Amino acid sequence: MQEIHQPIPPGQIGFDIDCVVADTMEAFIRLAGNEHNISIVPEQITDFTVENCLAIDPAIIDAIFLRLLDDPLKNELRPMKNAVPVLKKFAHHAPLTFVTARPDRTPIFDWLEALLGPQIMAEARLVAMGDHNGKVDHIKELGISYFIDDRFETCEDIAAHGISAIVYNQPWNEKRHQLPTVKSWAEIEALCLGQPGTLTMPEPS
Repeated sequence: MQEIHQPIPPGQIGFDIDCVVADTMEAFIRLAGNEHNISIVPEQITDFTVENCLAIDPAIIDAIFLRLLDDPLKNELRPMKNAVPVLKKFAHHAPLTFVTARPDRTPIFDWLEALLGPQIMAEARLVAMGDHNGKVDHIKELGISYFIDDRFETCEDIAAHGISAIVYNQPWNEKRHQLPTVKSWAEIEALCLGQPGTLTMPEPS
């Protein structure tokens, strides 16, 4: 187990959005079924690049993700379980920080505002960088010490630059890294508002 000096101050932790705050996998599976009559189960998505693990026309995959990027509210993108109440608790302590690879800030800001309220989002920091690589530069500029992301390559890059990276467990990152992990927002809440303890380290692959 890797020792983490808990509790982590809520103002010192930042979050990726898709598949950490937003249940993007659920939305992708739902739209694939409803709009394209394609049946997918979560366990099939074993690669962050979905085209690498699903035998689906890449044009369909792109079309689904584009809908979720352009209008997450209209396409009913849902939050991860317990993400909203935990984020609201954190916002009482410090402004929230999000760094996303999404290219357009406005649609995801509006989605977060609908969930968390305008008062919280007026103080929140949201960076939409349009790339999966290079998050560490923004994280350093924001002055936070911890970051949670589902893409293990991103977390490895962040950790290599001296920032505490935590992987949000998903089928596409299991047993592919040696970084601390969390499996739920209940665990994230405990890290920041609970008693000092340890973060889960993955089993050796």
